[in-house]
Amino acid sequence: MRPVADLFGVALATVQRWVQRAQGQRLDRVDWTDRPCGLPTSVNRTERQREDLVLTLRQQLRATSDLGEFGAAAIHREWRARGLPDPPAIRTIGLILERRGALDRRRRVRRPAPPSGWYLPAVADGRAELDSIDAVEGLVIRGGTQVEVRTGISLHGGLVAAWPQTVITAAFVVQALIEHWRACGLPGYAQFDNDPLFEGPQIHPDTIGRVARACLSLGVTPVFVPPRETGFQAAIEGFNGLWQAKVWARFEHASLEGLQAQSARYVTAHRRRAAARIEAAPARRPFPPRWRLDLQAHPQGRLVFLRRSSAQGKVQLLGRTFAMDPLWQQRLVRAEVDLKAKRVRFYTLRRRAPEQQPVVNEAAYVPPRRPFRE
Repeated sequence: MRPVADLFGVALATVQRWVQRAQGQRLDRVDWTDRPCGLPTSVNRTERQREDLVLTLRQQLRATSDLGEFGAAAIHREWRARGLPDPPAIRTIGLILERRGALDRRRRVRRPAPPSGWYLPAVADGRAELDSIDAVEGLVIRGGTQVEVRTGISLHGGLVAAWPQTVITAAFVVQALIEHWRACGLPGYAQFDNDPLFEGPQIHPDTIGRVARACLSLGVTPVFVPPRETGFQAAIEGFNGLWQAKVWARFEHASLEGLQAQSARYVTAHRRRAAARIEAAPARRPFPPRWRLDLQAHPQGRLVFLRRSSAQGKVQLLGRTFAMDPLWQQRLVRAEVDLKAKRVRFYTLRRRAPEQQPVVNEAAYVPPRRPFRE
């Protein structure tokens, strides 16, 4: 065994352990996987019979004790009162009760998080991609130049984008999205917050803004997340913080052009690093070659609104209030506005059971035919 140990550069004890592991078997039949070090059972582990006795004393004290005490201290006292040998320590008795599941106190159950995009079944199953669009505001270049940055990231692929500009308008957002989707392809869904820049000014009901109309004309379903809700925008908010740390705070920018150039280099490097993830993401549709945006065309397709119902089970969207379900109060709801079928369908959402999203109600919705105005 020593020449073998010298040949492979290991200790003699290692070769002896190999031989003991083999035990005369053929080498291709030996389990060579690593095993945890130490003994299978701890040396100071309490014997099974003593643990069973602790549980028996607890049951008897719970049923017959005049004091009504059956915790670790009471079990320790009863053990000594009966004259049983070698009583375990109170701490040991408490560990036994916890290990055997005999404690009345229940710890908080940490349930697993729902899958990414769980509120949209096609996204959660990996059949469609979702692009989240958000903004970074309140940035000022030395000299007084105010900067706003529209950012984007795909949920599955991590495909990022950033567009720094002085003034962000709905027309600029549409132009930026079109350029981005021409180069990278169309997702199944585009997710926004409830900024009027995305949803459209809600001065009048039934208003569908420029950005939502552009998405609908391209076959992309716009999704509007609920206000003041955590989790839905986690991916884009994480990228917002990353962009500010790696682009904005890392360098001193003398002009908007310099900031845009640095941001473009960072986005290119980020995409290069995430190339494998982007490749494994759900396929994106090619951009239609002859597409042109007609804002006066009557919008077709679906609008998705994630909302939290009121205390009366009502939901507000598109400047209207819909009665959904009086029993589903202060809970998450997905409302799908089908513009072609002229219906609104309401689905209940629960993070604890993300796969269960039944339709609880439907309502008629006839969008008015009126010209689009800025």
